[in-house]
Amino acid sequence: MKSLEELYNRALELKNKGMSDKEISTELHLSVNTITWLLSKDLRGNRISDTKIGWRSIGVYGNRIEKIAEIMGDIIMEDVSMDNVTSIMGITINGIPYATMLSDLLERELIVYRPHPSRKEGMFSSNFAGVKGKKIVIIDDVISTGETMKRTIDDVRNQGGEVILCVVLVSKISSDEINNVPVRSLIRATMVG
Repeated sequence: MKSLEELYNRALELKNKGMSDKEISTELHLSVNTITWLLSKDLRGNRISDTKIGWRSIGVYGNRIEKIAEIMGDIIMEDVSMDNVTSIMGITINGIPYATMLSDLLERELIVYRPHPSRKEGMFSSNFAGVKGKKIVIIDDVISTGETMKRTIDDVRNQGGEVILCVVLVSKISSDEINNVPVRSLIRATMVG
């Protein structure tokens, strides 16, 4: 999106379709605070600093997603022994394509996780591998505030799994870990000034 007005219009369109601010923030790759501010229609004052992340050029073709997944796989193998990884877990929606490709590339089972939008415990899809007793690498597209990743790690632990690494396409946080789990990203977005 090229302008703040276009971003506002898209956020408003999603809100009118019944999406929560959290769901809109996930879809637009912005923080919940930015979406709340944006939808307040106060586009003139008290601006919130955020960076919108769009990776549509990658997402329109499976072979492009596969190339990014190969890079993520290289990062995983650099950071952890593959003997210590039993499963690759994708966070819905945008982490699943990368996790699926990584599951195939690294020959590890696939877990799919859906966070709950109102911060209750999320759900692990029963159509994929379970969590209990597994050593897991979590995959997502963007970490904006780290809240989704924190809740995901907590939910894995509560189900008897162990998260050994988180890998994302883009991280907007300054820390290299969340809940004592290392976080690696292909790109780190940092606000300056």
